[in-house]
Order: sequence, then structure tokens, then C-alpha cells
Amino acid sequence: MQKQQPDIINPALLWEYDLTTFNYEKSYKIVIERVLQLGNLQEWRNMVSFYSTQQILDTIEWSAQLDERDKVFSKFFLTSEFLNAA
Repeated sequence: MQKQQPDIINPALLWEYDLTTFNYEKSYKIVIERVLQLGNLQEWRNMVSFYSTQQILDTIEWSAQLDERDKVFSKFFLTSEFLNAA
């Protein structure tokens, strides 16, 4: 079964796209960057359940949208137990 879209990612994070035709799998870099920059804890959790850890880590490395501080924090938070706390 193919995944269609992450469960609860605020459409406002992708405001400039038509979400009725948006491909969450092909455009994973855009979604991951937006969630890392602007998402809340639940959106982070949904991102991690939808995309592989390797996809997220590769996007962090590749991204020109994330500054170095955001990249370091994102890698730390993603690999820590904080994401699953509470």
C-alpha cells in the first residue's frame, strides 16, 4: 500500500501548493524542510512516521533553506529520545 500524505501536517506549511495534487513522496524535501523549520512536535512525529530517518537526515545535509544551527538541532532532536517523550 502506497502512502498518500502525512496524517497531520498543517496545510499552512505548504501554503503555496495545491494540496489536492501535491505529491508528498516526490516533494519530500520541501515537506521535511518546512516541518523542521516551522512544524510543531506532532508534525515532527508525523514526518518521522511518514519519511525514513535517512531521508530526513539526507535532506538536512542537502538543504540550503536550513541554517547551520537548524541543521545541528534537527539532527540532534531526530536522533534523541526527546521526539518520543511525553
